[in-house]
Formats: sequence, C-alpha cells, structure tokens
Amino acid sequence: MKNGKFFVLLFSAAIILGFPKLTFANSEYVLPYPSFMPGNFLYQPRQLISKINYYLYFGDFGKFDYFLKESDHHLVEAKTLFEYKQYFLGVNALEKSNNYFKQISIQLVKAKKNKKNTSEKEIILKKASEKHIEILTKLKEELPEHFRWTPEKSPPTEINFRQLIDTSIIIRKGL
Repeated sequence: MKNGKFFVLLFSAAIILGFPKLTFANSEYVLPYPSFMPGNFLYQPRQLISKINYYLYFGDFGKFDYFLKESDHHLVEAKTLFEYKQYFLGVNALEKSNNYFKQISIQLVKAKKNKKNTSEKEIILKKASEKHIEILTKLKEELPEHFRWTPEKSPPTEINFRQLIDTSIIIRKGL
C-alpha cells in the first residue's frame, strides 16, 4: 500500500516536472505598469519629477537607465491611450518614447568611448527593443491606418498610424 502511494506521488512529480514551462510573452523584458495618464491631476507632477530625475542619474549608465525607463513609460502610456482611443495623446506619448529611445544608444556609445564594458547594457537594450517592437507590432494591427482628429475650434489633423508605428519600429531596430 505504501509503495503504491509512493509510485503515484513519484509519477505525478515526474509528469509535473517533465513538461516544459509555458511562456506567454515573446520577450523576457517586462514593461512597467502604466503610471498616471493625461487628465489625472498627478500627471503633471509626474512629468516634473521625470525632468528632475534627468539630473539625478549620473554617468553613461545612469543616463542609459533613465532614457530606457522613460522610453518604456511613454510606450506603455501610448499603448494605453490608443486602447482608449485617445489617439492624439497617444501619438504624443509615442513620439516621446521614440525620442527617449534614440538617446539610449547614444549613451552606450559614450560609455564605449569611456572604455566601459557595455555588454550587459547591450543585452538589456536588445531585449527592450524586442519587447517594444512586439508592442508596436500589435498596435499596428489594432489601430486604423489613418485617423482624422478634429479638435474644437481648430483645423483637423490627419494621423497616419502606419507611418508613425513603422518609424517607431525602425528606431528600435536601428540600435
């Protein structure tokens, strides 16, 4: 009787441990949870803190971390805004993310010139780039190709999502 329970337990453990782990994401890199969004009364203070943080991150690697964090933050903000059909605000957030992402590789070049080992940061950047491209590709499938935004008392603005997202993907592939 004891041997039967032991074999059942052993067999169960072998089955559980023998199956490969299921993964649901293409990239190991994890984006942050969306922070305060435009319209929230804490959004502007968060932007101010972000600008202050620029001066608190020192050195090549510090700036690398700062620009990557801000690029991630604004990409998640853009994704969330697009999901809620706040297209104009989403475009602004995506453009901010693009601008921060461009700065990341500049910091790596500076670090290399200062004879620092950048291999670890290059791996992080590659994973971040893959995750950003994954999100942007999903957005490209979900968003309309064009959108005409008509604000009150202003002329309408045409938003070409395909071109914007393609540009964003090129920036991230250009490492």
